[in-house]
Amino acid sequence: MTAYLEVAEGVGTIRLDRPPMNALDIATQDRIKELAEEASRRDDVRAVVVRGGDKAFAAGADIKEMQVMDHAAMIVRSRALQDSFTAVARIPKPVVAAVTGYALGGGCELALCADFRIAADNAKLGQPEILLGLIPGAGGTQRLARLVGPSKAKDLIFTGRQVKAEEALAIGLVDRVVPAAEVYEQAHVWAAKLAQGPALALRAAKESIDVGLETDIDTGLAVERNWFAGLFATEDRERGMRSFVEEGPGKAKFL
Repeated sequence: MTAYLEVAEGVGTIRLDRPPMNALDIATQDRIKELAEEASRRDDVRAVVVRGGDKAFAAGADIKEMQVMDHAAMIVRSRALQDSFTAVARIPKPVVAAVTGYALGGGCELALCADFRIAADNAKLGQPEILLGLIPGAGGTQRLARLVGPSKAKDLIFTGRQVKAEEALAIGLVDRVVPAAEVYEQAHVWAAKLAQGPALALRAAKESIDVGLETDIDTGLAVERNWFAGLFATEDRERGMRSFVEEGPGKAKFL
């Protein structure tokens, strides 16, 4: 297996395992999609961590595999490539990327699919596709621009340069930088904490934010409004409000 799913404490960890650099060949791309869909379905998975190895989160696509593909082959494959990453972005649960070592090309694009990115202090991220005469094809032109803004995204994509963890933090490409040995532990702690929260409300919050970023504000407000009202039919809402009234804020225990 080039990737697998482990579950503990309500956290499903999608682990990339294709040494030495976790190059994202077709088999790995398809496997990522399978695991993302499994994590989405499973009731015992309430939050997700995506991680790679110590040397590389994922160092991009398998260039040797891509080199022999012609235009017709890539027309077919490019949709499947995007779909594999979109499956991660659409996991209806909190997702954190634990970024260690290199996260380049498709590796950076995979990290962009998470809700939160914790990076090692020695991490390097970038979209070097321009150096191959290409552009990012797994969502990088869209998700990177939405995350860091169009100007910074164009800087990274036009030049293909790699950014170190400190710069990635400064421009908003990652959300936290920690010592390399602590990346996965802190990612798991973050995910495990959210795994104890109200699952439907977290799903509603994620969908409302993500849909709102992709549409006009009136449509986004309608999505928010519908979810807000709908949550009044849930046991979690009853539990949360009852706990607030009887015990004070922040003490509710959700199933």
